[in-house]
Amino acid sequence: MEVKQIHSMAEVDGAVWNRLAGHAYPFLRHEFLLALEQSGSVCAQTGWIPAHLLVMNADELVALMPLYLKQHSWGEYVFDHQWAAAYQQHGLDYYPKWLTAIPLTPCQGSRVVMQEAIDPLEVMRTVLEFIKQRSEQLDISSWHCLFPELQQLEQLRSLGLAIREGVQFHWFNRDYRDFNDFLSTLNASKRKMLKRERRRVSEQGVSLLRIAGNEVSDQQWQVFFQFYALTYIKKGGQPYLNLAFFQQIAATMGEQLLMVIAMKDGKPVAAALSFIGADTLYGRYWGCYEDYNSLHFETCYYQGLDYCIEHGLQRFDSGAQGEHKIARGFEPITTYSGHWIKDAQFAKAIELFLIREQQAMQHYKQDAAAYLPFRQ
Repeated sequence: MEVKQIHSMAEVDGAVWNRLAGHAYPFLRHEFLLALEQSGSVCAQTGWIPAHLLVMNADELVALMPLYLKQHSWGEYVFDHQWAAAYQQHGLDYYPKWLTAIPLTPCQGSRVVMQEAIDPLEVMRTVLEFIKQRSEQLDISSWHCLFPELQQLEQLRSLGLAIREGVQFHWFNRDYRDFNDFLSTLNASKRKMLKRERRRVSEQGVSLLRIAGNEVSDQQWQVFFQFYALTYIKKGGQPYLNLAFFQQIAATMGEQLLMVIAMKDGKPVAAALSFIGADTLYGRYWGCYEDYNSLHFETCYYQGLDYCIEHGLQRFDSGAQGEHKIARGFEPITTYSGHWIKDAQFAKAIELFLIREQQAMQHYKQDAAAYLPFRQ
């Protein structure tokens, strides 16, 4: 096997890439990663330099891995700014670093996709050896693999990477017949709270539209983007993604998009965008012009739960953070990342830090689970 590095998704045929990556996990699709690059959302100017790896057997693509050369740690959702600060205090450069992740997308999934007949450990070993060689040549400090699926986590662990744990909140569909069936599993106070929140939305004269991505009009995409951008602007920042990105994925993979638009007096007042996987709904982006009581919960969560139940999806991954999700039936789950640190002393120090952090994360997960609203 030979590793080939490319610097744009345009350098690999989309059909060849997707033959391995598939459509079950939408963020690995060639269309999604290409749109990030062609829209300028991911590029050298934004600190994300594409450096994807293709594992070839003769002329056949047998494995692939998204990879970026990062000049900062923004947009990753696994926070290593303290590590960078420690490097700086010792007169060393933490950046650039290698990052295997889906840009701006903290959703678990496969990170190295390969043919079934190939030994996965051999592929992972080949990839790691290539990364180590390139790190020596280019003076790169480290490699970070974020939000891998559990099977690949064990492969990373067996190769000696340090493993970091985090916590997210996901909702699981236990074969509910409808939303009321889900509500029946909650204790009385939380059941009343969810009903009240949904009722308040309609009492304010707000209605919800659920639109398949390939049926969203261009005008609706422009309105959605304004909402999305406002989420960042209200906090004094700038949006990571641009309108061109959303327009491109609408054109190339609209069947895996779901838009929810909140309407009042015939005008849109808020919107949320989700991605549809094989068994999971991924809630990703949201925004509104002004606040309405409980509208965020309805647009971002309850509409998604309705969709999962109606279409038999087993899980709703609504993104990072958000302890308010616990009271609404989102359960704490453990997320993982793998880290290879070139400097031996820093590798040891970070490994010790992660052991202590892991204990804290496990306690946090246990505490969060104690607040779940399900009936005993």
